[in-house]
Amino acid sequence: MRPGGNRGWLLRLVIAFSFTQGAVSMARPAVSYRALALGADERAVGVIAGVYALLPLFAAVPLGRRTDHGRCAPLLPFGVVLIAGGCALSGVAGSLWAMALWSGVMGLGHLCFVIGSQSLVARQSAPHEQDRNFGHFTIGAALGQLIGPIAAGALIGGADMAGTSALALLAAGATAAVSFTSLWRIEHRRTASASRAHKGDRVPVRGILRTRGVPAGIFISLAVLSATDILTAYLPVVGEHRGIAPSVVGLLLSLRAAATIACRLVLTPLLRLLGRTLLLTLTCLLAALLCAGIALPVPVWALGLLLVLLGFCLGVGQPLSMTTVVQASPEDARSTALALRLTGNRLGQVAAPASAGLIAGVAGVAAPFVMLGVLLLVSAGVALRSRGSGPPEPGPEAAAPGGEAAMPGRDVPKPGGEGAKPGRRRVSLRRKSDI
Repeated sequence: MRPGGNRGWLLRLVIAFSFTQGAVSMARPAVSYRALALGADERAVGVIAGVYALLPLFAAVPLGRRTDHGRCAPLLPFGVVLIAGGCALSGVAGSLWAMALWSGVMGLGHLCFVIGSQSLVARQSAPHEQDRNFGHFTIGAALGQLIGPIAAGALIGGADMAGTSALALLAAGATAAVSFTSLWRIEHRRTASASRAHKGDRVPVRGILRTRGVPAGIFISLAVLSATDILTAYLPVVGEHRGIAPSVVGLLLSLRAAATIACRLVLTPLLRLLGRTLLLTLTCLLAALLCAGIALPVPVWALGLLLVLLGFCLGVGQPLSMTTVVQASPEDARSTALALRLTGNRLGQVAAPASAGLIAGVAGVAAPFVMLGVLLLVSAGVALRSRGSGPPEPGPEAAAPGGEAAMPGRDVPKPGGEGAKPGRRRVSLRRKSDI
């Protein structure tokens, strides 16, 4: 089956990702509340949030190497098992050390699922479909981020914070397990066979990182995910200090996720209007200003407005950084390049919460958001400097038939839904890998 020929697999992948991301988004604030109930301070919350990314930091590249020359689908159920187990065991843990351990297991499971699913999207999408398909794929993450915090806020509260947060973690484990129902026959047979047959020499990691466009995509992704992660982990702490109820905090986090979904639904026309570089630069710059605004003692309604605008801006970075990394990297090392991007993400998830915890302990709980503003400001500069160094950008002149944005220099599908000849597509991909 040719890439992009049947998108039923993409719908099932989005559904599965919604449940797994919903479980993680429910568990992350629940872990923070349970840690606070067990006596943790702001620094300890930052350390526990950082451990979530510590194990994945060392596992990403080996998993990417394996996926480059093997199947993607087996990583998905394995990741679900680790997520469900990490959530449930965090709920019954009686110490901060145990919570940190199971938080790391949860993070490893999330990494497995994301590497497998992102590689699947890259492998089963035609080049001109990647912006759109990665945008649709990340809608699953945004849906989970919308529902998870609301569910956590509904379950957590009252005098027994330790008990209700434990209940939320157990519910998160059950939610993750539901995603098993959407993982059947999600990888095309011909795609899997071709990946096993295509075993060339491994592209060195240093060579991938030196490819133009890859470092910029990794850094922008790191900055955007760090912002999302610290918002999830530290907004409950801000709420505790400002007297905002957990249910309201969950609603605020869900408003941000809803705005991210809205952004990704209109991503294709935004790309046609502005192009990838300008869109990334503007949204990172606006997100930097909005993060700094969260540090101000604003009323709840104003905080909600800031989070809606921030969610829209942050919705751009992840799918476009995926496309940037995939199209800039060599064809036979795309899963490894995506794994390196995820390694950068996890490095940010280790360093950013730990740094945020130290800053919060010294300068107050709002200070980490100022740190995020600076990080996003730097990422806006990186996006601007990357102009011309990555893959060609979709623009008004690159609209494919049927309203889809095609990449300049790529094969545009012929009327009637037939793609370009396989030989031409391979030549185009190889030419791109030499950039």
